Amino acid sequence: MKRYFIADLHLQPERPDITRAFLYFLEEIIQPGDSLYLLGDIFEYWIGDDAPLDGMEPALDKLEQLSNGGSEVFFQHGNRDFLVGEAFAKRIGATLLPEALVIELNSGPALLMHGDQLCTDDEPYQQFRTQVRNPDWQQQFLSQPVEQRRAIAEQMRAQSKAQGAMKAETIMDVNAEEVSRQMRQHGVEVLIHGHTHRPAIHPDQIAPGIGKRIVLGDWGQNGWYLVESEATTNLELIEFTPV
Repeated sequence: MKRYFIADLHLQPERPDITRAFLYFLEEIIQPGDSLYLLGDIFEYWIGDDAPLDGMEPALDKLEQLSNGGSEVFFQHGNRDFLVGEAFAKRIGATLLPEALVIELNSGPALLMHGDQLCTDDEPYQQFRTQVRNPDWQQQFLSQPVEQRRAIAEQMRAQSKAQGAMKAETIMDVNAEEVSRQMRQHGVEVLIHGHTHRPAIHPDQIAPGIGKRIVLGDWGQNGWYLVESEATTNLELIEFTPV
């Protein structure tokens, strides 16, 4: 059995190539009995379980087949799909995870996050995050008609893109002190996250020689995954090209 970790696919109707890459991953790479951790921003946006994005059914069907075939599927919210709910989880046979979770790997405990909460230098975004993660805000948003929700989501996407273009790259990356604090607080020496679209393995995150941070890659023409095999303590960050 292997464990796979992916994030930042940003599945959307406008990018059927990414959906095809995801289907390739589910059909050709991951095998029945393997575990799959979806660490956020799997979808470009999500306005409620009653209004899935167009063109997602093949991917959802494959995830359901995976879970029905003996694999465990886990879903952690990102900054784009934080409204994924229990109905969606039931649809694909997944377990929803909290925004920070420690799991036991072969090499020891590891902290899983989407990663946006680590970007503390981006204060306007953190204020927005606090607002939209509030249950009252979410309930009010989900009570609106689907078309109104979709219009709001599209507006948020446009604003996010415009604001991101004006922000310094360093502001949108993780804060080193926050990374170290989170790892110490959770008692881990491995942190796995996405969000920043900067795939890499960073050493020395707590102190010299201590602490490894693994950043998952965002999907485009190629896909990215992190894998841990049953018989090893190695974690491999792999970029692949769908055939």
